[in-house]
Amino acid sequence: MTEPTPWHSLNFDQTLLALKSSAEGLPSSEAALRLRQIGPNVIPEPPPKTMAAVYLDQFKNAFIYLLLIAAVVSIFLGEIGDALFIAVALQLNAIIGTVQEWQAQEKALGLRNLVKSMVAVRRDQNWEMIDGRELVPGDIVEVEAGTTVPAAMRLLKDEALEVDESLLTGESVPVVKNADATLEEHVSLADRENMLHAGATILRGRGTAVVTATGLRTEVGRVAESLKYREEIKPPLIGRMEKFTRIVASLMGGVIALIAFSEFLRGTEPTVILMTSVALAVAAIPEGLPVAMTVALAISVSRMANRGVVVRKMAAVEGLGACTVIAADKTGTLTINELSVQRVCLPDDTDLPVSTMIQQENDSPQSVINSPFRRLVLAGLLCNEARLEEQPDGSSRLFGDTVDGAFLKLGESAGFDRTDTDEKNPRVGRIPYEPSLSFAVSFHEGDDGLHGWVKGAAETILSFCSGESTRGVTDQVNLFARQGYRVIALAEGSVEGMEHKDLHDLDFLGLVALIDPLRPSAKETIRRCREAGVAVRMITGDHPLTALEIGRQLDIAEHDDDVVTGSRLATLEHDQTAFDAVVARTRIFARIAPLQKLAIVQSMRRGGNTVAVTGDGINDAPALAAADIGAAMGRSGTDIARSAADLILVDDELSSLADGIEEGRIAYDNIRKVIYLLISTGAAELVLFLASIAAGLPLPLTPVQLLWLNLVTQGIQDVALAFEKGEPGVLNRRPRPPKEGIFNRQMIEQTVLSGLFVGGVAFLLFQSFLGAGMTAIAASNQLLLVLILFENAHVFNCRSERHSAFAVPIRNNPFLVGGVLAVQLIHLAAMNIPGINTVLDIQPLNFETWLWSALPALSIILVMETYKFVKRS
Repeated sequence: MTEPTPWHSLNFDQTLLALKSSAEGLPSSEAALRLRQIGPNVIPEPPPKTMAAVYLDQFKNAFIYLLLIAAVVSIFLGEIGDALFIAVALQLNAIIGTVQEWQAQEKALGLRNLVKSMVAVRRDQNWEMIDGRELVPGDIVEVEAGTTVPAAMRLLKDEALEVDESLLTGESVPVVKNADATLEEHVSLADRENMLHAGATILRGRGTAVVTATGLRTEVGRVAESLKYREEIKPPLIGRMEKFTRIVASLMGGVIALIAFSEFLRGTEPTVILMTSVALAVAAIPEGLPVAMTVALAISVSRMANRGVVVRKMAAVEGLGACTVIAADKTGTLTINELSVQRVCLPDDTDLPVSTMIQQENDSPQSVINSPFRRLVLAGLLCNEARLEEQPDGSSRLFGDTVDGAFLKLGESAGFDRTDTDEKNPRVGRIPYEPSLSFAVSFHEGDDGLHGWVKGAAETILSFCSGESTRGVTDQVNLFARQGYRVIALAEGSVEGMEHKDLHDLDFLGLVALIDPLRPSAKETIRRCREAGVAVRMITGDHPLTALEIGRQLDIAEHDDDVVTGSRLATLEHDQTAFDAVVARTRIFARIAPLQKLAIVQSMRRGGNTVAVTGDGINDAPALAAADIGAAMGRSGTDIARSAADLILVDDELSSLADGIEEGRIAYDNIRKVIYLLISTGAAELVLFLASIAAGLPLPLTPVQLLWLNLVTQGIQDVALAFEKGEPGVLNRRPRPPKEGIFNRQMIEQTVLSGLFVGGVAFLLFQSFLGAGMTAIAASNQLLLVLILFENAHVFNCRSERHSAFAVPIRNNPFLVGGVLAVQLIHLAAMNIPGINTVLDIQPLNFETWLWSALPALSIILVMETYKFVKRS
């Protein structure tokens, strides 16, 4: 895509000349030609995945490939039963994964068209209404309050035009536009006061503009286009599992090759060598892992759905638990994207939070109708063009400027009725707000003549007031500004006429400090994240002073040095080392453009972090896509943001993010427990087979018996293990290192110890069975029961890597007890059902044999309890 023309740096004539247009607009024939050449003003939607595509995605996993190879080899050797068992496991895994991800896709279908409105356009020297999708560069368009900007435009003229660009720039304060401005070429997106950006909302006034870009050539389009070519970021779990699979495959291949070579030297028949190799492969591969892992993630997806989070990709739920840093958008994520009055300063130097001011008014012993505070509130209500309208769901929607909306809500809190106030104070005239004036006036006829109620920029309002009432106000204005507030001054007084020149000797009523307030859950959520060892960094398009004040309230930052601006980062774009160093030590990023957010996230990832990004606007989409885990707002978020994210916070509640970290860690813990169970029992099977081969004994189990052991009896237990509730203190742990594999030192020790013990005991029992005169088939029959009982006992060891099996309440996972009982009943049935017992080469055993088999199996609990005790000591 070619570098866009800096339209904001051109004047009217240069812009129209470059676009080959005029103030009279385009001829219809020329517009039609351009539409054919450039295409419609739309952002193409990526087609949603079909169910078949989602199903096939479940097989794109290195571990699945390993199982498929084992199935093909089994078919080649004529072991159809083995291949069938593997196929059933893979189908079960694919079905569960498909259902979960298909449901998530249905709830969060991505990119939607943002430009579908009808728009007034000048064609053939006449104004007409057309579909916004038919706009082309060079069209002359009119916009007015309440409409969404359908394309990128250069303003030609404006009448008190104010625009909400928060979804694109992250700036929560309405932007005042100035058509007459001609700007420097490198001015940031948020400061282009002569431009209208596609997707922005007109809050006040009207304007005429020429279309400069449509569709993918707009800022919104460039964001959407960048998402098409982004590198797919794998969730941490997928990376760990791929590494784990490579290790298993390498070890398995090495051991099998060594044994096959040894057998070949001993003169063993090739068919026997192949059968032995398949048996060892079946023993080494934890066939039940894909199903158990999918179930564990599906359980967490369901739990998170109950806590207001839609998970679009199952592996992402664990990734949130792995994150080491959260890059949080300020506007709409940490704050509610709605200005409100926070403090009030009256002429008598009273400076209090607005809630305290209202409480003092309510506690007054007598009704003070004309108190200074009530006069200030009245001024904010009378000089006001906004309105709040109740919606069908009972909520209120603001129509108009967010500053006026803040005064409406202040009036409600102070006990004013808007309708009653307007009726008692009928308006006779007004001077609407204009950027060149920096104030607005509402004129009302009172008992003592004409009065003007004024609000606007402090320096302008103070110039209308008498000197005595404004003493020391400038210092207070500067104090509020340093604290990151937007400051509005109000005044009132008798006037002789309704013109600008009539505003003098007014009574100064006070200052109000407005700010986009924090979400109620934001500070607590950040505290929980901090306790969990997760750093929170704020990224915003707001002014650095505003950003720092919000950061201080949230305990994210404290000092000026904690903040860096987009302009500062821009100077480091060609020095990656310096850029990364600044990002690493910065807590708040202010005045940040969309592509800078992307660069910040990429820098954090280069620093070795697992990065989660939250956001709701178009400007957040590239960063959401580039992060390890992207979390978009469901209610206030744009479709572009949601399509780029892995998780969606349905109710825009940031507290869901901390819940997600907790659920992610629980999911990962449960997956580790399942892996520990499967690998330790698989290791025991390998020890059993290797010892038997070394001792010259027959193979202790057939491949189909191994599959029965690993997929059916073990499969029921590992799925039940995935239902474990979180252990105490999940959020008090530090995040695991991003480069740490599935196996850490403790898990390796436990796996090796339990695998050697179970495999060694099983080998000694098998040897003793044969020594007692049992046939190989009878010995395998009883050995299979012993190994199932070992699994039944060992699953309780796996419930916690740290705590005693007796310290974890059974009530936390009743499914596990049910699973153990189900395993015994299923194996009992298999022994007695003709056909099944023939395939498995097993026969019924009496109750006494069952009890004697349970005794050695229970010893694994004693061994692992001793290990845990030593480790705790």
